Amino acid sequence: MAKGDCIWSNARLATLDPRLAGLGVVEKAAVAVRDGRILFAGPMAELPSETLAGAETIDCEGRWITPGLIDCHTHLVHAGNRAREFEMRLAGASYEEIARAGGGIVSSVSNVRAASEADLVRESLPRLDTLLSEGATTVEIKSGYGLTVEDELKMLRAARTLGSVRDVAIAATYLGAHATPVEYKGRNDAFLREVVLPGLEAAHSEGLVDAVDGFCEGIAFSPDEMRLVFDKARALDLPVKLHADQLSNLHGAELAAGYKAMSADHLEYADEAAAASMANSGTVAVLLPGAFYFIRETRKPPVDLFRKHGTHIALATDCNPGTSPLTSLLLTMNMGATLFGLTVEECIAGVTREAARALGKLNEIGTLEAGKAADLAVWNISEPAELVYRIGFNPLHARIRAGRDATL
Repeated sequence: MAKGDCIWSNARLATLDPRLAGLGVVEKAAVAVRDGRILFAGPMAELPSETLAGAETIDCEGRWITPGLIDCHTHLVHAGNRAREFEMRLAGASYEEIARAGGGIVSSVSNVRAASEADLVRESLPRLDTLLSEGATTVEIKSGYGLTVEDELKMLRAARTLGSVRDVAIAATYLGAHATPVEYKGRNDAFLREVVLPGLEAAHSEGLVDAVDGFCEGIAFSPDEMRLVFDKARALDLPVKLHADQLSNLHGAELAAGYKAMSADHLEYADEAAAASMANSGTVAVLLPGAFYFIRETRKPPVDLFRKHGTHIALATDCNPGTSPLTSLLLTMNMGATLFGLTVEECIAGVTREAARALGKLNEIGTLEAGKAADLAVWNISEPAELVYRIGFNPLHARIRAGRDATL
């Protein structure tokens, strides 16, 4: 065992190690880190003496340590807000009615097109900082509000910039197939071929994209249209994910599973065939209770079917200006429990291990295991259930990113 740079001792660990039961709890434990990597995570009594030599030791005084939290689905980079649509929804308008009246996703496009990259970074930083203040160490950020080649690239550049001005890992996702802009109304195929596919090629050549997403829904793109995008992603050797079965069952989750997508997200209308297909392909079900709550949806995702088939379940904020203006993974966990009936273990795993799986990064992050990145969250709690139980209370003591204290 190599000598550690730093050891967090006298801790209680929720390792999320899949080889252990439940949350992988280890009492009277320590985490040893060197060069940003975990050397050891386990009982203090088993920590090799040579690891202690010369290492800085931090006494956690019995605090809990979990993996750093991961928000695996956000639209965090955007400009302006859609508070007016919130008022319309309160007055009885549905999500689809607002979208068909020119609201929804398309209403954010003019603000993004008018904003500079610097504007987008400035507006997005407070949202990112709020996530980081609750222990997030990895955040996925999508494009999708530019809907021109250059404006989609601008959003992705802003996402990359956020990762350079804050100590956080950013996973950038190309979401050109988010909505059809007004100038292409009724011409989805032309939009895909003239904007989305060339934009994806440009983003890939510039190194701006880690994955490709789309919105498969009656108000967005059909399964056949999404196949066009996914085939291009496959040709570029990029992984895919999909907004699927949120408002109706177009069998988007099965489409995603057929492409071995990293995740299918929302899933309120997914059925048993979808759950089985996702389990077989390893596609993670990313549930977004913030959107369910905010648009006052009544149909819940089929959690019991996911459990029955062994489909992995993750949770995310879906931070966006129109349907989930949410920047709290802690509240997301509470919503996952109270609205969808997830257990404490499912909620905490959903924003750590399973969120890492949904980003294709489980070999690097998401659990406290030797060899993984030393992304940790240290909590002032007496038991892990507090992370799910409390509302509007942040018990974070320290956020550790790649072995460094990155607490805001």
